[in-house]
Amino acid sequence: MTFLKTLFVSSRPLSWVNTAFPFAAAYLMTARQIDVAFLVGTVFFLIPYNVAMYGINDVFDYESDMRNPRKGGVEGAVLAQRYHRPMLWAVVVITVPFVIALVVMGNPLSWVVLAISLFAVVAYSIKGLRFKEIPFVDSVTSSMHFVSPAIFGLVLAGAVFTPARWLILIAFFLWGTASHAFGAVQDIKADRDAQLSSIATALGAKRTTRLAIAEYALAGLLLAVAAGLGWAASWPVFYAAFFAVPYIGMCWPYRNLADDDCERAHGGWRFFLAINFVVGFGVTILMMWRWAVVPTA
Repeated sequence: MTFLKTLFVSSRPLSWVNTAFPFAAAYLMTARQIDVAFLVGTVFFLIPYNVAMYGINDVFDYESDMRNPRKGGVEGAVLAQRYHRPMLWAVVVITVPFVIALVVMGNPLSWVVLAISLFAVVAYSIKGLRFKEIPFVDSVTSSMHFVSPAIFGLVLAGAVFTPARWLILIAFFLWGTASHAFGAVQDIKADRDAQLSSIATALGAKRTTRLAIAEYALAGLLLAVAAGLGWAASWPVFYAAFFAVPYIGMCWPYRNLADDDCERAHGGWRFFLAINFVVGFGVTILMMWRWAVVPTA
């Protein structure tokens, strides 16, 4: 039971929705039906995917996590060394059956997207690759963790990739890179003490926060442009552009933050966790609106 509790905490349950929702939304808005592929994919990206992503991370980030005061709760476990091997086995046992099922129900293009998505999950943390220690690559890889489920959902459902749809995906990608960058600010001290690199250790707290603000703003702008490409039927997308505002507001108080005060950014990050649920609710409402005004995908 102790290991199961640790596995649960390690999987960051507050963040499960961040990967399940993109897949479910993309698939449902394209296929316009709830079927076996929808259910299997949603469950996979809700729990097994997060067990893999964060479990692997906690195994290979042990030295840094030991120095990080925010670890040990809802934001991630400090995974005792005796649990490292069981965690890696748990990742395999939990994820492989779902991957096999999704491959069987998929197509060659969906196989490629799923492979890239799983590679990004592993490459971010595992020794020998450690993309999380390559500044800028870390943010790109982290964003792929959230964007790739959406792309997989679209491909699995047979979506046509229009210019507006590409702009929405790029905006989502920028949201992901901005969120990772700002999240890394609070860990600057812990990462430097453990001799780990990140976009935040490379740029410093102030410039990283300002980059995140710029990326959130650009994401909002791209959503507005995407709405313009679709005219009246895309008005829900236009309103989604305003969801960039609370994220910008979250970062704004830390735009001049000194590296020595990096842990103050944790207050903004906790706000980020709350914003996601509010914005997710808003996006759901807009999806329902678009479903009503656009009879087909």
